[in-house]
Amino acid sequence: MAATCFTQEFTTSVAPSRMFKALILDSHNLIPTIAPQGIKSIQFVEGDGAAGSIKQTNFADGGHLKWLKHRIDAIDAEKLVCKYTLIESDIAFDKIESVVYEVKFEASSDGGCVCKMMSEYHVKPGVELKEEDIKQGKDKAMGLYKVVEEYLLANPEIYA
Repeated sequence: MAATCFTQEFTTSVAPSRMFKALILDSHNLIPTIAPQGIKSIQFVEGDGAAGSIKQTNFADGGHLKWLKHRIDAIDAEKLVCKYTLIESDIAFDKIESVVYEVKFEASSDGGCVCKMMSEYHVKPGVELKEEDIKQGKDKAMGLYKVVEEYLLANPEIYA
C-alpha cells in the first residue's frame, strides 16, 4: 500500500497550549458549539481521549459526509502533538485505505504558534493521489482552524 504525504502550516498569535486544548483536548465540546453549521456533534465512542480512544464526528445535514471516526494513536499534552487515524466513514473512499494525521503546535517568537499538520494518505493499489484530490478536505480543516483561532482571539480567557 503506497503512502502519499501532504503537509500544511498556519501561524496564529494564539499561544500553542490554547490551540492544542481547543483543537485537540476539548474539540468535542468546543467545535460543535462554535461551528454548528458544519459539525453537529463530536463524541467518544470508545475511551476518554487518551491513545486508543475513538472519536466520532457527526456533520451537519447537507454535506457529502454524515460522519467519520478517528482513532487517537498518540497524544502528548506536554509536547502539544497528536497523531490520529481516520478509520471509518459513512461513505466508501474509492482511492483511500486510511489516512494518518499528525498535528503539532509549536511556539513562535511572537508568543503565538505555528500549527503544523501532516496527512499521510494510504491509497489503494494502483492509485495515485494528487493534492487536488484532497483539496476540499484540507480547505475545510484550515477553515475550522481559522474559526477556532477567531474564537480564541475574541475570548482570551478561554483555555488560558
